[in-house]
Amino acid sequence: MRKCVPIWNGAQTRRLWPQSTRFPIWSGYLEMAYVKAGAAGTHERIERLERVEVEAALARINTVARLMDSLFAVPGTRIRLGLDAIIGLVPVLGDVLAHAVAAYLIWEAKQLGVSKLTLWRMVANTLIDTVVGAVPVVGDVFDVAFKANMKNLRLLQRHLEKQGYQVAAPGAGRGPIIEGDYRRVA
Repeated sequence: MRKCVPIWNGAQTRRLWPQSTRFPIWSGYLEMAYVKAGAAGTHERIERLERVEVEAALARINTVARLMDSLFAVPGTRIRLGLDAIIGLVPVLGDVLAHAVAAYLIWEAKQLGVSKLTLWRMVANTLIDTVVGAVPVVGDVFDVAFKANMKNLRLLQRHLEKQGYQVAAPGAGRGPIIEGDYRRVA
């Protein structure tokens, strides 16, 4: 079986495209070359996500991460806590449930094609949160301070920015992003 692999400046990239031979890019065209499956530099996974799918997945991850880590604000302080800290008060079941939600976030990130290194960093954040969170009193305080889901969200956003996606700030409008410099006139 042959796969279509994009070639940019003669180097194979990680993304495999199943159709089309030319893609217009900022400063040129992405040329397609056909190679055998399993050839050096190719991967079995075919990334075929549209921008709408990425934005929908990012919105789901953003909602769940904020729900778990920063849903409520403690009045008079800058401390925010979420359902992770609240359900963590239930001895074993709460920690297992919080870990399951964090595992869902990691699964969503894997579907977006996050690198293995980033996935392992996300798993490490989740395991630290789960293991230390299982300690009765210290773990509950730790759940408020160590926001693993928000850390994982930032890791995913950083990955998407490296891939060329412009991640909008939370609560930002759906309009176009206007970039530029400004100068104050007296």
